[in-house]
Amino acid sequence: MKKILFTGGGSAGHVIPNLALIDEILATGEADVCYMGTAGIEKSLLSTRKIPYYEIACPKLIRGGGFAGLMKNVKIPFAFSRAVKEAERGIKTFQPDLVFSKGGYVALPVLHAARRLRIPCLTHESDFSAGLANRLAAKKCHLVLTAFPETAQRFKNGKYVGAPLRRSLFNATRIEARKQYKLSPDEKVLLVLGGGSGSQVINDAIRAQIKDLTAFCTVLHICGKGNRVESNVKNYIQEEFIADMGRAYACADLVLSRAGAGALFEIIAMKKPAIFVPLAHSSRGDQIQNAEYFRKKGLCRVLAQENLHRLSGAVKTAFADKELFIRLQEHTQANGTENTLAEIRRLLRP
Repeated sequence: MKKILFTGGGSAGHVIPNLALIDEILATGEADVCYMGTAGIEKSLLSTRKIPYYEIACPKLIRGGGFAGLMKNVKIPFAFSRAVKEAERGIKTFQPDLVFSKGGYVALPVLHAARRLRIPCLTHESDFSAGLANRLAAKKCHLVLTAFPETAQRFKNGKYVGAPLRRSLFNATRIEARKQYKLSPDEKVLLVLGGGSGSQVINDAIRAQIKDLTAFCTVLHICGKGNRVESNVKNYIQEEFIADMGRAYACADLVLSRAGAGALFEIIAMKKPAIFVPLAHSSRGDQIQNAEYFRKKGLCRVLAQENLHRLSGAVKTAFADKELFIRLQEHTQANGTENTLAEIRRLLRP
């Protein structure tokens, strides 16, 4: 049987698309699978999958931080060399036929090690503008697969496939989802997401305006681990984390979210009207670019972080935007899961 080593990490956005692919491969039994990453979020998210996990220590570039950050970056070449050697040991143990990367700083030493060992590699980029790891790794990969068509054009070996999405997202029904939260079929529900660990800025804005918001809708607030607060406000539901995001999306009429590519493509695929609040100070403005791409197509609304004090009014306006709902129903996008699996299978053919 063929073997595939997956890698990628540093944030949930670098891991969850891999999980979508891994679950499909495990369901068909067409290949053996393992994962290589750090002791961080990727290890936690993979803990429920019964597959081998190879842990390595990877250096991460410090952006800013003054002299202290500079001194840490000076040590990167030595730490990177160690990470490549660790990755080589894991690769030799598992002996994969293919390495698939979802990016993030953990992926770079793994791809370097795979290239040394002459193992074919694929990488996938979800953001409109490619991350540093994928830009550096592009020449080491057979293809750079992309979620946005325009992104593929920036690589000589780029290919547009769409964004891999978990099949489980589409299994829940609105009726079942609303029963779980004891919501009536006709009440308006705002689902609030702040990214994998929550967003303090969004959390603060929601809570500052919660009475205005709950005057016309129910707020289902996924606030992040450790961010729940005491509240007796009616129609305000807090959850630190929801494992079944399909059910959360199913009960929502409108979504307020950061504009990480993973959440953005999920929300658009679920055809949910959304207001995206891009992270204002991300390293390369990727969330702003992601959100603007879909705003220009009329498929979402965008609220700048500095305008979160106007959140209540923006939500009320979005609920009334019937044309946005119609455009989303008419929109189709590439099946990133199937297209990506097709490229994986193509490389695994004898």
